[in-house]
Amino acid sequence: MKNTFILILILIYGLVPAQTSKGKLFIIGGGDSPDFLIDRMVKEAGLKKGEYVAIFPQASAIPDSSFIYTSEDFEKRILKPLNYYFTKGEKLSKPRLDSLKKAKLIFISGGDQTKFMELINSYPEVKNIIKESYFNGNMIAGTSAGAAVMSEIMITGNQLRHKEYNSTFDNIETNNVETQKGLGFINSAVIDQHFIIRSRYNRLLSLVIDNPKLKGIGIDESTAILVKNGEAEVVGKAQVIVFKNPKQSKSSLKDKLGAKAIVLDIYLNGERFKL
Repeated sequence: MKNTFILILILIYGLVPAQTSKGKLFIIGGGDSPDFLIDRMVKEAGLKKGEYVAIFPQASAIPDSSFIYTSEDFEKRILKPLNYYFTKGEKLSKPRLDSLKKAKLIFISGGDQTKFMELINSYPEVKNIIKESYFNGNMIAGTSAGAAVMSEIMITGNQLRHKEYNSTFDNIETNNVETQKGLGFINSAVIDQHFIIRSRYNRLLSLVIDNPKLKGIGIDESTAILVKNGEAEVVGKAQVIVFKNPKQSKSSLKDKLGAKAIVLDIYLNGERFKL
């Protein structure tokens, strides 16, 4: 009887039960990664010596160099990096896809997150393998651009009102932060990276005022959050800053944003917060 009732709700209202993830995310804010950060990632992924790591360097302007640079951290730990670089239109073999399905750790390198998502969206089978890997219990990790793609709402880095690119926004304005759809592993927050060192407060504040139901998570360089079981733990040398807009406050004057009672939390290595 209960199952019949649920089926009726799905048919009438389009309700779909949420898929529960068994996997983990390791989201790095960019910059150099200290050894203890890499060690924690490898340990949490459950990797043993001789096992392989799938690396996606597509976001980088120089993917070969990005793969080599990323590989060094894993080779030092007697792991086997596999290069999953491919270009649009390239046919991927079944053995290559099968190997990706078996990877305990999938790593997305830095660069341009929009470039990565444009490519991965043109390969739905690869995108589905990455998402299924996470939901089946494996780890998805990324740094810089590879961090930005983790959330459902992804920061592109561009401004809508000011066309010149600037890594540090000099304003807090409505409808200015350009976003696109990311991989969607986190739908309760937006991820920003290189956060403190590049003073990206204005960008993230603009987003949490325009999207008050979302947290804004700013991860600094050489620092990561380990996400599992709905909780994030800070791992790294610097800090993670989280903005919240609990009262969903928003006002504006000639496109300038205002808000009251914005909450700002600063987390250090080892500290945790709920997502």
